[in-house]
Amino acid sequence: MGIFGRLAQLIKSNLNDLISKSEDPEKMLNQVILEMNAQLVDAKKQVALAIADEKRLGKQFETEKAAAEEWERKAMMAVRAGDDDLAKQALSRNKEIAELAAEYERQWQKQATAVTKLRGSLQQLNNKIEEAKRKKNVLIARQKRAQAQRAIQETMAGLNDNSAFETINRMEEKIVALESEADAMAEVAEQHTGDELQKKFKDLETNRGADMALAELKAKMGMAQPQAEAPQAGVRIETTAPAATKTDDGAEELEQVLAAAEARRQNQR
Repeated sequence: MGIFGRLAQLIKSNLNDLISKSEDPEKMLNQVILEMNAQLVDAKKQVALAIADEKRLGKQFETEKAAAEEWERKAMMAVRAGDDDLAKQALSRNKEIAELAAEYERQWQKQATAVTKLRGSLQQLNNKIEEAKRKKNVLIARQKRAQAQRAIQETMAGLNDNSAFETINRMEEKIVALESEADAMAEVAEQHTGDELQKKFKDLETNRGADMALAELKAKMGMAQPQAEAPQAGVRIETTAPAATKTDDGAEELEQVLAAAEARRQNQR
């Protein structure tokens, strides 16, 4: 099978079939192009030799034609000299050389026709090679695209495997357990530090703020306790120092906690 037959068979074949074989399509295509380029070089050499033969035949034709003309001139010279025998001999030589020149001319014309055809065939071969190069690039691109698609499909098939997701879920459960352990350790550590005391103070301040807000609301609604009645006229009332009012429960508790904390701090010193 010739080089063009191999190339045509390669181009018409299915790319997936080529990929499934042990042969590498890209290497095969590159090898085919290399072989075609080598044949192109040989074809150029043959065309160059044919052109050289054409030129050689043309020169021989011109040489023999000139020689035939020269013998004809010599025959004329012999006739002018009155030597008919010499003129006949010159004409005989002229005929032989003219026949040889005519043969060279026929061969030269045939060679010129052959060279023209060879030039056309060489151009066609060059065009075929350029077309093959373009098709090679297209086929290689298709091959790489098919390989990429296959790789993606294989990756997707691996992702669809339940074992992968089971592993992810198992790791998630481990992380959740670690987070729970970390939170529990932080809570235990908080209970054994001064943070718990600080929390009690915050709760106390919150309760006190709620009591104050309730008292303000009752005052706004007119539910505050009535003040003492004003003294009647003419009645003398002795003024005494007002008794200390009892602090609300929240303030008293706050003072007790602060006092206890201060006492513990003094004892630690």
